Amino acid sequence: MVATLRAAGPDAPTLCEGWTTRDLAAHLVVREGRPDAAIGVFVPALAPRLEELRLRECEREWDDLLSRIDDGAPWYSPLRYADQVANAAEYLVHHEDVLRARQGWSAREFGPEDLERVWTLATTVAKTFLRKVRARVELRPPSEMPASKVAPVSTGAAVAPMVSVTAEPVEMLLWAFGRDAVRVDVSGAQRGIDEVLAVSRGI
Repeated sequence: MVATLRAAGPDAPTLCEGWTTRDLAAHLVVREGRPDAAIGVFVPALAPRLEELRLRECEREWDDLLSRIDDGAPWYSPLRYADQVANAAEYLVHHEDVLRARQGWSAREFGPEDLERVWTLATTVAKTFLRKVRARVELRPPSEMPASKVAPVSTGAAVAPMVSVTAEPVEMLLWAFGRDAVRVDVSGAQRGIDEVLAVSRGI
């Protein structure tokens, strides 16, 4: 992540609307260094404080920002001790936010174990918003992954139209986080497709 940010420079675009790489780097520094404020991502009343701190970090020298990301969370942050759980999706998505904002981007390759882990993260996130959809939804991995990885979404709509969302694990994770620069196939009954495509994605 740090190497990609350094290569892109502080003023490169990202997939986060309105954010440059500097904005994104500042967000990561605040998220790890100020867990008391980072909760503003989920609590609207605290969002202004989070943004205030992020803008303050934006004023730092670019190399200083990158060094802070490279150092990881400070000792007092819970994220330092829960890195594998708390940061896997966050850093993967934001890494792709930088890479895919470039012209001619190409998907990165990951090993089977990483892909299985990403698939679990992706389906967990996707289920949180797909349960609002008035359709029966199945999240389907690519053919090279076992059929047992198909993840049905319980919507309580027993007679609703059937829809399949098929994607590589990383594509599914990015789609679940609300990104549109992804390769995802949504198929099935048109009414169900319309429901899935209209739902608000992301966290």
